[in-house]
Amino acid sequence: MVDLSAISSGPSRRSLLSGATALALTGLAAGLTACDRKKDAASEAPPAPAGPPEGSLEWAVAGPWRAQDRGRDAFRHPMETLRFFGLQPAMTVVEFWPGSGWYTEILAPYLARGKGVYVAAVFPEGPMADPAQAALNAAFQTRFSADKRLYGEPQFTTFGAASGPVTPAGTADLCLFMRTLHGWMAAGIAEKAFSDAFAALKPGGVLGIEQHRLAPEEDQDPVAANGYVQEAFVRQLAAEAGFVFVAASEVNANEKDTKDHPFGVDTLPPMRLTAPRGEPADPAFDRSKFDEIGESDRMTLKFRKPE
Repeated sequence: MVDLSAISSGPSRRSLLSGATALALTGLAAGLTACDRKKDAASEAPPAPAGPPEGSLEWAVAGPWRAQDRGRDAFRHPMETLRFFGLQPAMTVVEFWPGSGWYTEILAPYLARGKGVYVAAVFPEGPMADPAQAALNAAFQTRFSADKRLYGEPQFTTFGAASGPVTPAGTADLCLFMRTLHGWMAAGIAEKAFSDAFAALKPGGVLGIEQHRLAPEEDQDPVAANGYVQEAFVRQLAAEAGFVFVAASEVNANEKDTKDHPFGVDTLPPMRLTAPRGEPADPAFDRSKFDEIGESDRMTLKFRKPE
């Protein structure tokens, strides 16, 4: 540091002062320039990525409330599947037998934001109802009725052998059968499912089907005991109900599925049976090759009710 008091007055002192001042100003200017550069760099940096807009299908699929289920998206492709079916935010959508609500947690928030309506046609109720199905119904309705801010106000109806219309005739835009057809074949109500969906849909409305797919050269078991159904058989059932075939997608295909598993399709994830249904699990059963396959090979079909 320079001791200015020790310097005599006159030109030399003024020169030194001028030099010190210039040095200080230069340092200040350099600091300001560096700050400006940082500001410019910050302004030029790309903005932090934002999440999908609330109410979009991307938002519903990526929602944090789906944290436990998103791992299955790699096999179920919900975004691509629902877009293939033509889902729109203001639709009235009826999902037959939604189970625990894997698709409900996407559909209900999406439709609630778009002023649409989600209708769940759950298992039949009454004194003769299956206790396991009744418990699943209760859990489903409690879950999706509890958070109106997220799920809106889903409507609940039933579908079964003795059920009435799932919704007033001609009011639905989209009906969904998501991996449920084999269960209806076993119960003898597959034809009723197609008939009830046809009645519920508006003219021009869509029926979307995702189903475990049997190889075309295999014989179709009338009760689909192994869970697999021929695509030709599904198309036949739809045509008999009055539907017109629109398109098929391979979005949910899985060529690794050999379809010859010891406990049918439920040997594969997510059920992962190690013993026949209803029997205790077998801890010695080797699951490795079945887990390597992943979820089943599935057809994804779109039908339309004629105008």
